Amino acid sequence: MVEFTVLGPLSVLRDGVDYAPTTPKILQLLALLVMRPGKMVHVDSITQELWASDPPRTVRTTLHTYIYHLRRCIEQNSLAESAEAMLATRAPGYIFRIDPAQVDVFHFARLQQEGQELLRQHEHAAAALRFRSALDLWSGPPLANVHCGPMLVPYTVELLEQRRNTLHMLIEAEIASGRHRELIGELRSLTAANPLDEALHGQLMRALGRSGRRSDAMAVYRSMRKRLSEELGVEPCDELQLLHRDLISEGDHH
Repeated sequence: MVEFTVLGPLSVLRDGVDYAPTTPKILQLLALLVMRPGKMVHVDSITQELWASDPPRTVRTTLHTYIYHLRRCIEQNSLAESAEAMLATRAPGYIFRIDPAQVDVFHFARLQQEGQELLRQHEHAAAALRFRSALDLWSGPPLANVHCGPMLVPYTVELLEQRRNTLHMLIEAEIASGRHRELIGELRSLTAANPLDEALHGQLMRALGRSGRRSDAMAVYRSMRKRLSEELGVEPCDELQLLHRDLISEGDHH
């Protein structure tokens, strides 16, 4: 079974060996085909991705050459019974006949959905495990080794957004399952790496607050507020301001 990874460098794995082509344009073409497994990819989309607004005059010939090289790569590395069957010409484009389950992003999406389902059932610890497994599939930025054009860039942006959502849900699930103390270290490094991400800072404040570290939580708020004001000229979002007010009023009750 050949596997394709997009959550990190694009790779074509069989028995743990990577057979991805190394020529940049051919790798880019492969990324576009892997993005739509089993679906027709129009020649115009390929042209748009590979050359944006500046296609060569010999665009058809050049594209045929790339398809030929990709089929040779499939054949020489025995990635399919027939290279023509795997990468089929279907006017007005091409179909890459692989099962979506051969691509890591399929498993990422499935684990993420299972996690969300478990969250809805208040199975927080089980949900956290699913989200962790989903995030473990990542080995770096999506399509890290591919020069991405106008079709692939939005795809990678969407994947990064999905990753961020999954991380957010993971932390919510961990906090809800009572693992707030264990999370503090992880959240500290996440907020350091994402200094303007208010959701992560809110989660760190909550984890600290629940661990009886109110003054630390308030310090996180103050430094976040200062940074937002200096860099963006804005106040923290309502949710953070509310968290901060709750921390203050908690202090008044004690």
